[in-house]
Amino acid sequence: MPKITAQELREKYLNFFKSKNHTIIPSASLVPGSETSALFTMAGMFPLVPYLLGEKHPGGSRVTNVQKCIRTIDIDDVGDNTHGTFFEMMGNWSFGDYFKKEAIEWSFEFLTNKETGLGLPIERLGFSVFAGDGDAPFDEESEKIWLSLGVPKERIARLPKEDNWWIAGETGPCGPDTEMFYWIDDGTPAPSKFEGNAKDKRWVEIWNDVFMQYNKLQDGKLVPLQNPNVDTGMGLDRTLAVLNGQTSAYDTELYKGMWEVLALDQDIMTNDEVRKGRIVLDHVRASVFIAGDGVEPSNKDRGYVLRRLLRRAMVMGRLLNLKHHWLEALVGKVVAEYSEAYPDLMDKSENIFEVLDKEKNKFEVTLEKGLKELGKLVQSDSHVKQHPLTGKHAFDLYQTYGFPWELTKEMGEQFGQKIDKKEFEEEFKKHQELSRTSSAGMFKGGLVDLEPKTIRHHTAHHLLLAALRQVLGDHVFQRGSNVSSERLRIDFSHGEKMTPEQIKQVEEIVNQKIEEDLKVERKEMAKTEAEKLGALAEFGAKYGDTVSVYSIYENDGTAFSREFCGGPHVEHTAVIGKFKIIKEEASSAGVRRIKASVE
Repeated sequence: MPKITAQELREKYLNFFKSKNHTIIPSASLVPGSETSALFTMAGMFPLVPYLLGEKHPGGSRVTNVQKCIRTIDIDDVGDNTHGTFFEMMGNWSFGDYFKKEAIEWSFEFLTNKETGLGLPIERLGFSVFAGDGDAPFDEESEKIWLSLGVPKERIARLPKEDNWWIAGETGPCGPDTEMFYWIDDGTPAPSKFEGNAKDKRWVEIWNDVFMQYNKLQDGKLVPLQNPNVDTGMGLDRTLAVLNGQTSAYDTELYKGMWEVLALDQDIMTNDEVRKGRIVLDHVRASVFIAGDGVEPSNKDRGYVLRRLLRRAMVMGRLLNLKHHWLEALVGKVVAEYSEAYPDLMDKSENIFEVLDKEKNKFEVTLEKGLKELGKLVQSDSHVKQHPLTGKHAFDLYQTYGFPWELTKEMGEQFGQKIDKKEFEEEFKKHQELSRTSSAGMFKGGLVDLEPKTIRHHTAHHLLLAALRQVLGDHVFQRGSNVSSERLRIDFSHGEKMTPEQIKQVEEIVNQKIEEDLKVERKEMAKTEAEKLGALAEFGAKYGDTVSVYSIYENDGTAFSREFCGGPHVEHTAVIGKFKIIKEEASSAGVRRIKASVE
């Protein structure tokens, strides 16, 4: 099978589904809209939830794209052959249009057809379907479709919900899926029976067709969707490695130039050095894309994730003795590597360099402080043997200064100290449990429910932004948001703390507009028309030629608020209820944050 580049794979996928009457849509921002509590866009379907629930998409009922995604749940496993934080997901969707038959037939065609698809041999493919349980039946339909295409029955595994059921969070659109696997061993024929990749890791999942048949409610009940949808996902990095006979995404041409910029060669590095190098490449690549979508390092939420990625990369760079200015060189290489697929990266490159360089300079000071503190600890033991450097010391350095275990261990050994790794791991587990308990909802990325109060908060969010611009000025733009049934939050550009009078004035304007019972209306229009009308775009978001715009009209017909938005919203403002600002605080440099709620 001939080699394929990342850009060729992107174009081949999109062109294939374009030939099946799909509209190619741009990748959404890594910063999700207010319909989700997730920190980042973690899957291709995240920006499309309103349409999976029945709202009309400007691109029609069939769309396809390559979506950039971030997942940080496995950040401590990055460095092996499979884990990473940034990835691209190729996908195609049907919003109440085609369903299982077309989706599976097209998946099979793209995988096996040599002219229009990838030309993979069927004897190296395996498939899985949902086996069924007490909540939902066995997906017999999908199995029959695969059989009709010539797939042997023994190559179709029936697997439980944990393997073949998809839902983005605790509630929302969900359903059975069918997955496609490729046998990566060139020297050994694939076994005749496929039992899932858990039995043999030479089977690698490369595609997943999700059939959204249900909506899972708060009480756990599955309610059939009026218009079932299709949501598919094919990871570009993993598929690229598989197609080119490589064992890891870090071996692909996407990373080749990055290794060269750092003057590193995996073939002559130790396993530990390879792991550190991969962490550097993965974390910096993710940081470039996160900063490119408007996030700046901070101690909260998305900013914290960006800070953690950058600082971890810098520590690993120090352990690898990378040359001076390596970060700037690597950032430049990432921008250049992805500029064809994401031209906006080049447009934003100056700001990306500025944001990441500022954080680098800040952390270098912190790193020096941490090294001095570590030096005090290890040097003190040269005088008092009964006080060795402990695992607890190592964890405190990790928590306070961002020092990973490797750095503390290496420094300790230089002073003849052997640190108890088990104790460090126990302290680390305690910390993880605490974090998991206190912030499970935010970090697991579950979708916010579609309860009435969430929708009321969402519309109040629009009123709040318009009121802020009226009181503070037209320099105010949304820089981030989060909306749930408990409260709404908006981050907005403004250089100074709001006065109590300003806060009160904004609150009064919002409540006045609620009391006036203004009409809320959604319209689809050309992007250029929306811009002429003054519709505000979400910060960092990308839009197609046709967009969805929500307007809140004054009683004289003028627009009090007009924003690019996918919904959902109330139809008139009187149903929102009493609006109250809970807190106004700093979010990051030049950005303020308001938390508010309605009663």
